Amino acid sequence: MKKISLLFIALVTMMSAGFAQTKKTAATQTPAAPVWAEMKAFHAIMSTTFHPAEEGNFAPLKEKAPELYTAAKVWYASPVPAEFKPAETTEALEKLMIKCSDVWAAVEAKSDDAKLKSLITEAHDIFHKISGTCKRSEK
Repeated sequence: MKKISLLFIALVTMMSAGFAQTKKTAATQTPAAPVWAEMKAFHAIMSTTFHPAEEGNFAPLKEKAPELYTAAKVWYASPVPAEFKPAETTEALEKLMIKCSDVWAAVEAKSDDAKLKSLITEAHDIFHKISGTCKRSEK
């Protein structure tokens, strides 16, 4: 019985120490950067069109091409957050909006799948440039 009591006390002590450490860590962490809502909205559409197209399924892209363009246009019109390089980001967003317009036009023109895949891949690459290299480096 004495061993069980000691084991219980040790367990409670370890849990308390772990809880205190977790609480301390959470209190000292810097708050996460705000999410760029327009970027998140665009990504939601991009991911549901690009990834199926990679696998040869162009139906989502054909269905959502106007929505993809609209999301790019809204994102382009939104203010660039401080953690992004403003000139580089704005330029890339303009290219993305134009490329998404090209995707939509190709869908409307009933272009072949190879053309659609090329265009959505280019748009996807621009998206990744914005979400990656357009960010200011951490200091």
